[in-house]
Amino acid sequence: MLIVMGGLPGTGKTTLARLLAARIGAVHLRVDTIEQAIVRSGLAQHPVGPAGYVVGYALAEEHLRQALTVIAESVNPLRVTRDAWRATAVGAGVSVLEVEVVCSDPAEHRLRVTSRSIDIPDLPLPGWQQVVDREYEPWERERVVVDTAGQSPRQSLDMLLRGLAPG
Repeated sequence: MLIVMGGLPGTGKTTLARLLAARIGAVHLRVDTIEQAIVRSGLAQHPVGPAGYVVGYALAEEHLRQALTVIAESVNPLRVTRDAWRATAVGAGVSVLEVEVVCSDPAEHRLRVTSRSIDIPDLPLPGWQQVVDREYEPWERERVVVDTAGQSPRQSLDMLLRGLAPG
């Protein structure tokens, strides 16, 4: 299965993806990690553009063809990127589940964005105004929505696991 996790910076995507990967034994693909590796290679500068996503699609398909569950985590702000993740799952012959991570409390979201630490060396983190101004197209199809506002990471994971359970 391919689990596609998206949402604005600071909503808790990475924390949630890591917890879920550990819980279910999945591969966690983080587009930020891929993009920063491309920058370190000297082939590009930030913003990298579509290259990080294209590498992510290829890696996801490779792992999916090995019968591994993959959690693909990125901002995933555009319908075109969401469609490409879906096409990756179809190409590998597996099911796909989309997850949008949100933080509905603007004050909490802002605090997360402005106080988080860098966990990928030299990765530039966006400021609050960049997050607010970021292009982010509304999701128009079925997905699991996890609102991390006012919750611990474990509570958010429990909410996500309930959303992943067969209906």
